[in-house]
Amino acid sequence: MLDVRRMQVLRAVVSTGSITAAATNLGYTPSAISQQVAGLEKQAGLPLLERVGRGVRPTAAGRLLTEHAGRLAEQLAEAESALTALRNGCAGTLRVRYFATAGAALVPPAVATFRAERSGVELDLKLTEPTDPFVELAAGRADVAITVLEPDAPAPEGMVARHLLADPFYAVLPRGHALARKRVLDLGELADEPWIDVDCGASGPCADLVGNACAGAGFSPQVAVESDDYATAQGFVAAGLGVTIIPRLGLGYAHPGVVLRKVRNPEPVRHIHVVYREDAAWNPAVLTLAEALERPHGPPDQGCRDQ
Repeated sequence: MLDVRRMQVLRAVVSTGSITAAATNLGYTPSAISQQVAGLEKQAGLPLLERVGRGVRPTAAGRLLTEHAGRLAEQLAEAESALTALRNGCAGTLRVRYFATAGAALVPPAVATFRAERSGVELDLKLTEPTDPFVELAAGRADVAITVLEPDAPAPEGMVARHLLADPFYAVLPRGHALARKRVLDLGELADEPWIDVDCGASGPCADLVGNACAGAGFSPQVAVESDDYATAQGFVAAGLGVTIIPRLGLGYAHPGVVLRKVRNPEPVRHIHVVYREDAAWNPAVLTLAEALERPHGPPDQGCRDQ
């Protein structure tokens, strides 16, 4: 294989027409330059220079390699520029994974801020389940993930987890329900009510959180209807088919047929984090997105109003 460094030496010799001049420009001795050219000639299997008076000129093979050396120099310069842009967080692709309510409330304003600051970085945004991003991160298929973690739980090995916000759950009741007259409900007051199950899956951080909170209040919810999303669940509640609890970020839309009430004893709260690999902590693009996600977000606190 041809030596790229030797090709650049040949290019310097041809551009100056002199081994001595090339040696001066490159900071080498004429002897070192001659050795580099001789080594390249051995690799090429053809003479590359011929003497003309006190100087030299390229042979056909020398001209060919000089042209390629010029293109290689341009490509190397482009590669160095692209690498610098990537190092400075001004280029490349950032792969972001998020779950549904985070996607609706947190991701859009953060993406707008990110693009204003780092327009040269392409964002690959994909919806996933709250428990899935760690697999994506560990496998190198994602750079940043938004997920739910216990507040005091350590981040998975090799990961950095930054807390974004505490997202409390609210009771969602049919308008006119007897409990709607209260401003704050004890969770146990919902024990005898039919429930609309709104967890998107049988297990996971949100399902565990709700189940544990209800257990702490001394009951297990009596599920009357299962729903895959918060908006649909509110429709079932508005129709009088049951009650449910929904995290604040899931209440960007409140059905006109329901009321929202704060919950206590216990108050279920999910803690949302942005997570990325430790080996990506150098990346300015990753840090810019994490900082954008940490800025104020979400709908206003509506828990004490009839919604």
